Amino acid sequence: MYPSAPQAQANERERCGPAPCASRIGRRRTAYYASKRVLHVRMISTAGQGAKRGGRTIIVSNRLPVQASATEHGIDLANSYFYSDSVYDTPLLSAVGHPVAVNPDPRLQLVATARRWPILHLDVPEGVPKILGVEPQQVAQAFNRPELIPYARFEFEGEDRVPRRGPAIVVANHRSYFDIVAMSLLFAKVGRPVRFLGKKEVFDVPVVGQVAKAFGGIRVDRGTGSDEPLQAAVAALDSGDLVAIMPQGTIPRGPAFFDPVLKGRWGAARLAHMTRVPVIPVGLWGTEKVWPRSARLPNMLNLTNPPTIKVRVGPAVDLKYKNIDKDTERIMEAIMQLLPPVARMPHTPTPEELQRTYPPGYKGDPGRETERRPGTD
Repeated sequence: MYPSAPQAQANERERCGPAPCASRIGRRRTAYYASKRVLHVRMISTAGQGAKRGGRTIIVSNRLPVQASATEHGIDLANSYFYSDSVYDTPLLSAVGHPVAVNPDPRLQLVATARRWPILHLDVPEGVPKILGVEPQQVAQAFNRPELIPYARFEFEGEDRVPRRGPAIVVANHRSYFDIVAMSLLFAKVGRPVRFLGKKEVFDVPVVGQVAKAFGGIRVDRGTGSDEPLQAAVAALDSGDLVAIMPQGTIPRGPAFFDPVLKGRWGAARLAHMTRVPVIPVGLWGTEKVWPRSARLPNMLNLTNPPTIKVRVGPAVDLKYKNIDKDTERIMEAIMQLLPPVARMPHTPTPEELQRTYPPGYKGDPGRETERRPGTD
């Protein structure tokens, strides 16, 4: 069963009423739903095989016998649901009032799209569409190349340490809004889609929010302490996905931006404790030169002398799984070791350097930035 199938079944139970759900949606088992009863159809095949139930054989490749069986059992097909992944079940899908294509083959995808049937993909997070088996992020990755960003140079190191398959948590430091671009280029080089945890403000922006959701992003309402994003990340990891987190939770401001000791929140460590998947550290350096916190947009006009952005991937963090706070420190230390030596040295910033770390219209207290909880400003 797909890890996302139980939630999909719960959603369908709520939508369909008290009728039981098939224990496995798609993957050769499906079901009719009625108000109080369910007529199971098992082992659907292109050969037209059926299943015995109550001493009767239901042939599913022919619509008429199914209609007769439904009438015999007192089931209203117009108020019933049917789920399938095969185009050969189109007659049966057409026979019910609520057809749903589940992990459809390419031909059923076209039929369901043309007829505006709901399409459910259990191998990607809810809200992520797939066209001919490909999700939007994979399409975007084909065009996500450093040479298409002439206002920055990129240096990558250790990208082979990101697993090519299977779940992993990828953690990185946070210096700029441009970090997401650098990380996206990394995952494009690896050739894997990733589920980013991002602040709710991004998801609330028109168009941008829809794109973030279609890419499988996980919405985080910072400052609330809700476990919902964490559970969504666990589900993604259970599905074998990569999950990317910035443990700092926000871009540091003022003197905190120049602190040689990175301070992280416990979300990444807690997620690692819950799933025991590898935690892969990434050190980012130079992104703030393209898009400082004080600017509303990145500097895309610097084509003659673009800054260099370094993206360095380290080995999996050696966590002990005994104490979340200690493992959080281990994660942040692993990230720090991937940064240039200058990042680990004390630095007294100039007023101009400090100004670049504050957002436009900043009215906070620079002296209390190290105590600020992400999302509370």
